[in-house]
Amino acid sequence: MTMPNVVVAGAVQTARRTHEGDGAEVLRLFPLLGDRMNLDPFMLFDHFFLEPGTGFPTHPHRGFEAITYLFEGGMQHRDNLGNDSTVTAGGAQRFTAGRGIEHSEMPAGKTAGIQLWINLSQANKKIAPAYQAVPADAIPVHLFKGGQTRVIVGPDSPLQLHTPLRYEDISLDAGGAMTTEVPADWQGFAYVVDGEVKVQDQDVTAGQAIHLGGGVCRIQTAQGARILLCVGRPHGEPVRQYGPYVD
Repeated sequence: MTMPNVVVAGAVQTARRTHEGDGAEVLRLFPLLGDRMNLDPFMLFDHFFLEPGTGFPTHPHRGFEAITYLFEGGMQHRDNLGNDSTVTAGGAQRFTAGRGIEHSEMPAGKTAGIQLWINLSQANKKIAPAYQAVPADAIPVHLFKGGQTRVIVGPDSPLQLHTPLRYEDISLDAGGAMTTEVPADWQGFAYVVDGEVKVQDQDVTAGQAIHLGGGVCRIQTAQGARILLCVGRPHGEPVRQYGPYVD
């Protein structure tokens, strides 16, 4: 086992194009051998692109929770717990692998979105597996001057996890800006889906992420942008991460 990676606040990372599952193409921030394996409590971040006939056939997991959030298309989840559910663009689905789950995720037509893995604490590694689907109209939307944020995980979101975190889909208009505060003992990143932003004094463009530590974070854009904000409380525990398992 190794200790999980920690953040170097302000560092900019470019996602690496790779392949996963059955013909899926992804932009991966981590895990990347020889680069960054994780960002405690986050264990995997894939921006995926699926065409009909590709996807993620049945496979096992354990030791973490995962959120699939869709930008376009639809995703059918099936698992050995008996769940069979399809989430469409703007919606999210969460599975808790816990002591073990087998599932598949297959697209309904051309589909794109994000899969994010969140580690479970050692005390929760053996909890019962579970699944939750949240349709697009159940995800809270907050408007502010110059943009909006959709709260995928947060105080008023119905999506429930075992690790404290914020996961938001932020859209900024041209010339828009927002300021948010990350708790002192949290860390994470902001990933640019579309456009170009300035975070603090750093330029970050589509397919890149900037690492965030605790404190005030200001995001602004000249031409408009879409950003995912992912910050959470680290577990600070040793991790053994390999393939579909996080022990």
